[in-house]
Amino acid sequence: MEKFLYLIREDLSKLRQWSEEERNNAIREMQKWVKSLVEKGNYVTGDVLRITGSYVSKSQVLSDGPFIEAKEGISGIMVMEVTDLQNAVSLAQSCPFVQSGEMAIEVRPMMGVKDIRESGDEGRTTGS
Repeated sequence: MEKFLYLIREDLSKLRQWSEEERNNAIREMQKWVKSLVEKGNYVTGDVLRITGSYVSKSQVLSDGPFIEAKEGISGIMVMEVTDLQNAVSLAQSCPFVQSGEMAIEVRPMMGVKDIRESGDEGRTTGS
């Protein structure tokens, strides 16, 4: 099995306008889909991102950075274990918000770089 990062992309300006009830309803709907991924054994981890944040570059730190002002931004992340990219894409397409056109999911294969905590003084190496 390979690991894939799902970058959840949504219209951030629309999310800012949602009522608490709309937000909670969307979260419940997403949780149903994620629960089905857990039951299939594909879901590893994930989280919803707050709309606020900072954008850091060499020359500046913006507390309301370009990612905040852009129409589409990353609203959450998920890590999935799937056999290959084609299956990872198929799982992403099964998301009800992708099907309705309210969300897009960017699917990126992870390289499998060993965690630096596991490598001690050795250099980081790729592998699973």
